[in-house]
Parts: sequence; structure tokens; C-alpha cells
Amino acid sequence: MRKAGTTRRARPTRTRWKRTKSRSSRAWAFAARTGAEHTAVTTEIDTDPWLARWLPLLRECAGDAPVLELGCAAGRDTATLVEAGLRVTAVELSSDAVAQARQRVPTGATFHCGDFREAWPLADGATVGVVLASLSLHYFAWDETLALVRRIHRVLRPGGVLLCRLNSVNDLHHGARGPSASGRDEDVFYTVDGIPKRFFDRTAVERLFADGWTLQHLEEVRVLRYDAPKVAWEAVLRPAPFTPSSAAGS
Repeated sequence: MRKAGTTRRARPTRTRWKRTKSRSSRAWAFAARTGAEHTAVTTEIDTDPWLARWLPLLRECAGDAPVLELGCAAGRDTATLVEAGLRVTAVELSSDAVAQARQRVPTGATFHCGDFREAWPLADGATVGVVLASLSLHYFAWDETLALVRRIHRVLRPGGVLLCRLNSVNDLHHGARGPSASGRDEDVFYTVDGIPKRFFDRTAVERLFADGWTLQHLEEVRVLRYDAPKVAWEAVLRPAPFTPSSAAGS
């Protein structure tokens, strides 16, 4: 990787998740059925204009292709993108959230209900200039998360950009328990209100994107979208060549 530049909640329950798709998929489906955080319009507070500063970059990179949004929830960010003149292809697991997103953004975006670890609604061989994944890549086992990051790399055209936000280990209002003393992946992947959540420190974010990416911006930010402030990592990344040893498996 090359660098450029309160409300009281129940104590999270730690579960050692086996790194198998079936176990993770069941928990991911449970999150959709029960309305995982940030999916319901009624539980959000309209004070999170985080995309505004990135819109010039996103317009520059998008070109004639739609933005691919992974985990659009109820369409809040989708609406911001469409209002800025961008087209959006969005994927969301929760059918309730998709219904809300379609109401919120009736034109300028297409919404697909499904697990974005599976097929994406892109034509074979199609590439995009922008992938947006806001608070949606931190629900999975480490190997699944790495696989998603590699898939994103494959669909981004040269000069494209990935803009993402990830749970921080300092997100104490929303289930984090602080940095891991051991540094092991398993110690920052546990259930919060029945939903599997991963929490990242700076080193973990850098490690996730260590191969095949240029990290242009990484900042720990406060998200004022919910009933209590959330702490997340905000990252801007460009695709770069993989190392020879890993390129064969990409």
C-alpha cells in the first residue's frame, strides 16, 4: 500500500464466529430481518452531510457509469448522489430498506435487493468509476471482507475510486469495546444486539487495503446520524497493481 497524504446500550455479546459463509450468512440475514443499524429512515437523524466534500471527486471519477453503492440502506446517500447529478446502482440486503430507498429516490437510481457478497447488478466485464460502501463492509469474517475488497478492485476502472466508512474500535456508543490488546482479528469481531460487527483500528484498515490499493485519505470521524454519535474510519482509495504473489489469486 502506498499512502498519499448517549444513550445507554446493552453490553455487546462476544461470539467466536466460525469463518464459514453459512454461519456469517445466517447472521447477515438476521440483521436484515431485524432492521440492522442505519436501515430505517425513522431511526436516523438528518445531520450527516458527509458526502458533500467528496462530490467533486466522485463526479470526476464516475464518468458515464453509475456509482455502485454497496449497502445503500434506506437511500440517504443515494439521494445525495442523485441530487448531485450522478446515477446510482445500489444493492441492499433488507427488503424494507430497499422499499424506503425507492420512495426516497424515485428516479436516477436502480435498487437491487440481495446480499452484495453475491452477484452484483453489472453486465459481464463492466467497470465503474466509483464504488461507495458506507458502513457496510464491517459485518463479515476477515476472509470474506478481503474477498469483497478484491471484487471491488476488479470492477473499478483505472483512475476509479473506492469511498468507504468502517466501524472504529472507538465506536463505544455502538458496540465497540476499545482497541484489542492482542491485535487478533477475532477480538474485534463479535455480536452487538445479535448482529455480527467488526471494529477497525488504523492498522487493520491499512492491512485490509495493503495489497492492490493506494490509500489517499484515512480519517477517524464522528458520524452524527444516529441517536448517539458514532465513530468511524473514512477512507478514499484508488486501485493499484497487486503484488506478483497475490495477483494470480485476484
